[in-house]
Amino acid sequence: MAERKTFLLRIDEKVLDALRRWADDDLRSLNGQIEFLLRRALRERGRLKGGEPGEPAPPDS
Repeated sequence: MAERKTFLLRIDEKVLDALRRWADDDLRSLNGQIEFLLRRALRERGRLKGGEPGEPAPPDS
């Protein structure tokens, strides 16, 4: 698995609450949900190739 980095994220409280509820619905940790969404956005915009080390397989669409 790829090395993990830690960083501070300042985020609006309403956005954080919505992300936390979404993570709960998807049975993910808040951190896992944020990383999932960032990876998906990066792939969709061609900034991250699929199958990067440590990246979970995309869900079937």
